[in-house]
Order: sequence, then C-alpha cells, then structure tokens
Amino acid sequence: MSVAPAATRARTGWLGVLWRFSRPHTIVGTALSVVALYLIAVAELPGSGLGNLFWVLVAAAGVNIAIVGVNQITDVAIDRVNKPHLPLAAGDLTRTGAWWIVGVSAAVPVALGLTQGALETGAVVAALAVGAAYSLPPVRLKRFPIAASLCISGVRSVVVNLGVYGHFSLAFSGELVIPGAVWALTLFVLPFSFAIAVLKDVPDMEGDRRFKIATFTVRLGPRRAARLGLGALVLAYAGMIVLGPLLLDDANPFVLAGGHVAALAVLLWCARRADPSDPAAFTAFYMQVWALFFLEYALIPAAVLLA
Repeated sequence: MSVAPAATRARTGWLGVLWRFSRPHTIVGTALSVVALYLIAVAELPGSGLGNLFWVLVAAAGVNIAIVGVNQITDVAIDRVNKPHLPLAAGDLTRTGAWWIVGVSAAVPVALGLTQGALETGAVVAALAVGAAYSLPPVRLKRFPIAASLCISGVRSVVVNLGVYGHFSLAFSGELVIPGAVWALTLFVLPFSFAIAVLKDVPDMEGDRRFKIATFTVRLGPRRAARLGLGALVLAYAGMIVLGPLLLDDANPFVLAGGHVAALAVLLWCARRADPSDPAAFTAFYMQVWALFFLEYALIPAAVLLA
C-alpha cells in the first residue's frame, strides 16, 4: 500500500489514514449492530460464544471497509468537492493503496464465511455485491435515488440483522430461528437506513449535481429531501412505539415504548435546528441521526434482556 504525500503521511500516520478511509461512523454502527444481535441471541438461545462474536465483528468490519472504500475510489472527483477531508480526495492515499485495502478487507470476510457455511457466505457475498453495484460502473446504482437508497437500507436492515442473527442462531442452537425482536429491529432499520441514505446527500448537493449524480437532494432540493428523510425516521419511531409493545412478547414494553418516545423527542429537537441550506450545520444533524441509530442497537437488546 502506498500513500502520499510524505508530509501528510507523517502527520496522520498509517492508522489515521486507514481510520478515515473506513468512515468511522459506519464502522461504529456496524460493530454496535453485531454486538446488539449477539446480546439478543444470548438472551433468546441456549449457549453463547465470545469467539463467535469476535470473528463476526472482524468479518463485518471487513465488509464495511470494502464497501465504503470502493465508493471513495470511484468518487474521488466528487469527494474533492463534497468531502475533501477523505484520504483519497485529500491526496493522503493513492488509488493503488486504496484498492489493496479494499481487496484485503473483502477477502477476509469471504474466507471467514466459507469456514462457517452457506448462510454466512451468502450474507457476506450479498453485502459486497450490493456495495459494488452501488458504486462501480457500469451499474453504479448510486446514480438512481431509489435504487441507491434501497442498496443502503437493504444491507443495513436485512443482510446485517437477519444474516448476523442467523449466524448466531445456527452457532448457538444448531437451528435457524429469528425471534420477534430481530424482525422488529429489521423493520425499524429499513426506513431508518433509507433516511440515512437520503439525508447523507443533503450537504453534498453541489458535487453530486456537478457530476450528474441524481440524488433525492438534486431532484427535489435540499429542504424537500430533508423532509423526506425526517418523515421516514418519524415513521420508524411511530411504528416501534405503537406496534412494538403489542407485537413483541420477548421485549419489555415500557423500555421499548419509553425509549423510542425519548429518542423521537431528541430527533425532533435536533431537526428543528438543522438547516438544509447550510452543509456544515446539516452534516452535524446527520451525525446526530447516526447517534440515534447507535442508540437503537442499545434499546432493543435492553428491552429483551429486561423482559
């Protein structure tokens, strides 16, 4: 792997460049997802296994880095406008170095999946394939707003939640059993990750428009796109507040409803101060949405463990 220039490399260090290349907020979200699903499995199934948790975390991190890495490799020109701090856009990492990181990051989870069985291998390959289709030509689904949002929401909601929990279920009990809490988490994350897909493009309208990436923000304008994303978030929270306690016998209804009411209140409070026409301010709001995403993977396990 080669990075450049030398002065920047000396200032940031190899690990700093790799950390920025991995898009830390996505890595944290992925890790919390895996740990939360592990805790639900421990509560629902006989047995446990910290070794299982460790290797799933390694595989999930590899898939995450490979997906966000391919996106940065194909978006260098766009990122020089929208995200000039990223390593490739800033000149801290070469394309060759980036491809080496992506190749190793993709190979490790595929190898781990092959040692575990068809479900694990299928989940890894599916996530990598969707990530490649999102970024790489000639498919490059990120050019089409609905397809792009479905890529992100599909991986975050279905592949991660059902794939990871399915692995723990088979490892702990020898059977594939998905409890109600995991189905609820999957359904909640579907509109939530759709909202993330929409909101992430609001501060990036200038670069996306210049390079003809027809995001919801480019098509609808930043304010309407922001309302679309916020509406999806409110829908997710309303569904969990109203239907969660009624349908989930394996979760504490007070923790479930009360926690999501509090989270929704925080979301609406933060949204009041978010200005879609101010990229810096809206990026701060977008990161607050990610913090609420992190919180979700604490709320559901807590409701299950306290049932």
